[in-house]
Amino acid sequence: MDVAKALLLLKEKGYKYTDKREQMLQLFSNEKRYIAAKDVLEAMQKDYPGLSFDTIYRNLSTFVELGILEMTELDGEKKFRFSCSTDQHHHHMICLTCGKTRHVHVCPMDQLKVSSEDFKIVDHKFEVYGYCKNCS
Repeated sequence: MDVAKALLLLKEKGYKYTDKREQMLQLFSNEKRYIAAKDVLEAMQKDYPGLSFDTIYRNLSTFVELGILEMTELDGEKKFRFSCSTDQHHHHMICLTCGKTRHVHVCPMDQLKVSSEDFKIVDHKFEVYGYCKNCS
């Protein structure tokens, strides 16, 4: 995902274009890592002093719902990043210090023997947490 595609998707889904939304999306485009809502608020407060945490969180939730952002929980806090631009199924390794991610192209679901008559799987998520080379 990139900013232009995200803005187009918002428009297609009936959401208004705002400078705030574009700046928020640009922040994620520049970061390339998971970041918290409080980091978004801090980065945008200079340009939008009256911006509330609720507004940030509402937009982040909308972006997740539309598939623009991915969300994970690290240390009890929800964090967000741009959705991957690849259509290939994969998972992530996430650095606990800086939030950077790397793709894992092996899926553990392939190894599980899940009975399909008792349970219908519709999605799954597999994340590996640790420390990248720069942070370890």
